[in-house]
Amino acid sequence: MKSETAVAIAGVRKTFDGASRPALAGVTLDILKNEFFTLLGPSGCGKTTLLRMIAGFENPDAGTIALDGVVMADTPPNRRPVNTVFQSYALFPHMSVAQNIAFALEMLDRPRDVIRSRVAEMIRLLQLDGLAERRPAQLSGGQQQRVALGRALAPQPKVLLLDEPLSALDLKLRKEMQVELKRLQMATGITFVFVTHDQEEALRMSDRIAVMRDGQLMQVGRPVDIYQRPANLFVAEFIGDANFLPSVCVERSGRGGRFRLNGSIDDALELAADDANDLAPGAKAILMVRPERIAVVPLASAQLRADVPQTIYSGSDLMLHARLANGGLLRVRLSGEMPVPACDAPVGFAIAPDAVQVFAA
Repeated sequence: MKSETAVAIAGVRKTFDGASRPALAGVTLDILKNEFFTLLGPSGCGKTTLLRMIAGFENPDAGTIALDGVVMADTPPNRRPVNTVFQSYALFPHMSVAQNIAFALEMLDRPRDVIRSRVAEMIRLLQLDGLAERRPAQLSGGQQQRVALGRALAPQPKVLLLDEPLSALDLKLRKEMQVELKRLQMATGITFVFVTHDQEEALRMSDRIAVMRDGQLMQVGRPVDIYQRPANLFVAEFIGDANFLPSVCVERSGRGGRFRLNGSIDDALELAADDANDLAPGAKAILMVRPERIAVVPLASAQLRADVPQTIYSGSDLMLHARLANGGLLRVRLSGEMPVPACDAPVGFAIAPDAVQVFAA
């Protein structure tokens, strides 16, 4: 049976000379064929080191990396079935768009007619029609990015590695290129391995995400799973906006429980959770609630009451910064079409048990 794994990483370790901790601490990970896979994490977490090892620019101290079922071991970068797009596009300034795209094919000694056909195909795919004879200095940032992608995709690698390739683009163009990259991945069927520290970017494009910290994998999964069910507090804090409410477990019922918020002077400041994380009554906990999972309700049916001293309108969203009776803060995201609550009157909020995730404090 043919393997569906494009990149198999097994027990990979790496410590650089003089470093106080390993850059990679025994990473094991399978990246599937025809998958848009993202390595996500803060600076220094090991994501770029792992990408460079897949490319062959760094060698592991221990462990193996296999591409399409073949262990690479000491295989040099130019003999691996991968190509890399870096943060800097590294286009040849004296070459035209067509010549830049053709360069890798020429280095592989492909026939001239094959090169011409492949370059024309890349120009169509990347929507660079009419720009084939221009040089990089005559192109916009987004067009230069497309040329760099075309040069990397032209030889039809099994895996395309992308090291924060959108970081130099402005916000509007960056969002356009996120859509473009996903379109290209789906159109070509090539496995994309993308490195970024931008959570929104990872959520928008990826089939699966690996969240990294200190050289280790914190969680691997679909964007929706990582956002809705983070494996630990680090992932919960790193991915998207969230409220983190210190509390104490006051009651267990099956898998669920009830939690009183710290500093509460009112028994009404309690929340129920469907999964109480095996905490016993009296145990300290952190309750995580996404801002969009909190509803504004009439005071008579409210679980929590709060004043709203600040609202932030951003077009599609209305963010409320509410202050609870115990002094805690609560961020609530509503549709931008919702009426703005009065600042001089308390507002009622309701949070369903399935919106609450519990972590041990």
